[in-house]
Amino acid sequence: MTTEIMVQQQSLYRRILGRDWDLVPASIQALHDRSEGHATFRGRAVVERGGSIWARLVASVFGFPSAGADVPVDIRFACGNGREVWTRRFGEKILRSSQQKIEKRNEQLLAEDFGPVRILCALEPAENRLHLSVRAWSFLGLPLPLRLAPGGRTFEEDRDGLFHFHVEVESPLTGLIVRYRGWLAPADEPTSLRASALDRKATAQFDGRGAAVND
Repeated sequence: MTTEIMVQQQSLYRRILGRDWDLVPASIQALHDRSEGHATFRGRAVVERGGSIWARLVASVFGFPSAGADVPVDIRFACGNGREVWTRRFGEKILRSSQQKIEKRNEQLLAEDFGPVRILCALEPAENRLHLSVRAWSFLGLPLPLRLAPGGRTFEEDRDGLFHFHVEVESPLTGLIVRYRGWLAPADEPTSLRASALDRKATAQFDGRGAAVND
């Protein structure tokens, strides 16, 4: 019984990963290692938006951020009862979702809800990264074909002790919808010179259309 209580008190990502939690770099653990309470992380991002009409429509419906070379990012986490609510602010755009653990075919998955859309992802540590791989998705509880699921490379990464993120949302029906990447640090920590240098590098790689020239 004591072991069960200890597991319930662990953070969401720690419970999903189990023993693989120890493979996750410290900067990524720091963002995900809380089971109760609130936290805020801040940073900067480069944002690219898809150019098709359907991609722009989907991006608008979900509230994805607009393209930009040096977008301020503010993410607030509210954790409790085995769930996390993420409120992301990219400039003036707000994107909110909730996350929880779910088991599907003996695999522990992260379930993320964006309104009526639920996406199930596997968490896969590899070297200095934590990859999120889509396993299933649904709309209003109705399963949808995996081949049509929003995909793309999505991972969190440790670079010299600083948390980085890379998120791609694309679909066979729309092409690229949005891609954003950048860094985050706890809001109560001063911005480091290293992070400022990364801002300048990201801006230099931005091509003016919302695309980063190099990946």
